[in-house]
Amino acid sequence: MTACSMTGFARGEGSDDRIRWTWEARSVNGKSLDARLRIPSGWERLDPIVRKSLQDGFKRGNFTINLDIRPIGGKGVVRINEGLLDELVARCEAFGERPRLDTLLTVRGVVEAAEEDDGDLSGDDERIAAIESTLTDTLARLAEARSDEGGRIASVLRDHLGEIETLVEEAETCADAMPEAIRNRIMAQLDELLPKDGALASERLAQEAAVLAVKADVREELDRLKAHIEGARDLLREGTGIGRRFDFLCQEFNREANTLASKSAALDLTRIGLNLKACIDRLREQVQNLE
Repeated sequence: MTACSMTGFARGEGSDDRIRWTWEARSVNGKSLDARLRIPSGWERLDPIVRKSLQDGFKRGNFTINLDIRPIGGKGVVRINEGLLDELVARCEAFGERPRLDTLLTVRGVVEAAEEDDGDLSGDDERIAAIESTLTDTLARLAEARSDEGGRIASVLRDHLGEIETLVEEAETCADAMPEAIRNRIMAQLDELLPKDGALASERLAQEAAVLAVKADVREELDRLKAHIEGARDLLREGTGIGRRFDFLCQEFNREANTLASKSAALDLTRIGLNLKACIDRLREQVQNLE
């Protein structure tokens, strides 16, 4: 299965002997599934059809669905703005002029081109089925566009996970992360800071240093990071509907990286921790696009 993005666009057109229609479907990131529909007046019976199609086909995203319906060429009508025409006639007579219809009809706004009233056409079940079929095709293309974009995002996520894995391996081999190195560093610091007269027993100091070394040990955080990497790769293999879970996993990634950086007392390990945080932020930015 392929991971899906929440971003996409699709367009579909159809027609019969009376009208021509066009569907446009757009989607962007969203925490849930929300739809904004623009359906022409008189065609409201399509509204629940669109909403159900979205719920059946998608899990998350903010959708904008537009339907444009126009009469077939030659089906337009011409209307006379009688109110404006009466006003012009009255003005001509007020000035003592004899109104000429051929002249008045050339005044802008008197003659109006209009579309044939198609409100009654929405009652034709066969026509509604044809429009719905175009909608189905349009949403299928939208899903395909989201899937294609999701594939590109998944490739970027795999690269980020590889970078995180490399940093974790680097941290594992860092001498400053080894328990013995941590213990020796703490003992050296205590030796510099404490009095030389033996006021504090060396055995007690060794015990305290061991406790501090355990607290500074980052192996547990590194193990968790490795587990999170495998979990993220499993999600990518699963593909669909992984956005929320992947976002939560990114929070866990970030928590372990923060702990690692806070425990570090060595420049090399601190550098690795900061690089991990930066890479995890980039990972999470991309994850926000997944359905």
